[in-house]
Amino acid sequence: MSDAPPRPRQVTLAAGMIMGGSALIVAMVFERVAGLGSLETQESIQTFLSEPPGDGLGLDLDGVTTILRLLAMGAGACATAAAILGYHVLQRSRSARLGLAVLAGPLFVCGMAAGGFLSAVVVAAAVMLWFQPARDWFDGKTPAPVERERTTEPGAPSVFQAPPPPPPPSEPRSMTGFGAAPSAAWTSTVTPTAPRTTPEAARPLPLLWACIVTWAFCSLAIFLLGMSALVLLAAPDLVFDELYKQNPDLKAEGLSEDQIRTATLVLTGVVTVWGGAAMVFAGQAFRRVRWGRTALLVSAALAGAVALVGAVLNIALAIPLAACLVTVSLLLRPEVRAWFS
Repeated sequence: MSDAPPRPRQVTLAAGMIMGGSALIVAMVFERVAGLGSLETQESIQTFLSEPPGDGLGLDLDGVTTILRLLAMGAGACATAAAILGYHVLQRSRSARLGLAVLAGPLFVCGMAAGGFLSAVVVAAAVMLWFQPARDWFDGKTPAPVERERTTEPGAPSVFQAPPPPPPPSEPRSMTGFGAAPSAAWTSTVTPTAPRTTPEAARPLPLLWACIVTWAFCSLAIFLLGMSALVLLAAPDLVFDELYKQNPDLKAEGLSEDQIRTATLVLTGVVTVWGGAAMVFAGQAFRRVRWGRTALLVSAALAGAVALVGAVLNIALAIPLAACLVTVSLLLRPEVRAWFS
């Protein structure tokens, strides 16, 4: 029988995300390389080169196509290596973990040619392998158990022990009269004490804050996108006039009003379903349901990967990115893991 410590669930989850995400990246690379010669892709490249900042790069259509092909092939090679290393991570290979750390940068950069979302997920999973308890597992150490909070006061008697006998009176009682009632002090000494009940372990404060952050940001995102969709449906002329005023080149890019309306409604639906599910996961985690914490952790990690890719185009998405990172870090705290064990 092997004396190796058991594999943490964090390592299993991270390895599964690495292998699954890498396989999807390879499939997307094949599709992207095959579509580089299509008319739609060529028109998109020409539009990019005719506007800032593309017009100042000094590249032509063939140059951009070659760069995209090289990036896509690099992403495919890095993803293939990451999938193989992800399998060896499950075998507690420290060199495989180090190899994934080295591949993280090139995979993230080259993965932009294949969409960027899946490469960010793989990179985030590779980073998870360097946190506790994965770090101790790779070092061959058994993670130290987290000391739970005391449920009873120091020196308090156990609930399975009989209450101690009352102490004898230090002085004889003075008889004030024949048939007088005993004093209150004597009566209290012979009153049996009620058995003490052990309360449940207190809910960790990091878990409470993780749930609060999830509920706050999800409800805010659903509210803002829902209001935007309602305004777009109620007064489309006003919205599109303001949109074209802020971005006069929007019509030249080939986006029609129907496409913008459809994209807004689809985005609102996705955020509403995803945010609602995350709020449900937070509620289950708050009630000490194990799968609720796991689902909330995966949801926050995926949302952080999406926000990381979107932050490159819109700096405002750095705020939800920070919220996702805070939620993931809070859910991985030792006291939170111990509370669910």
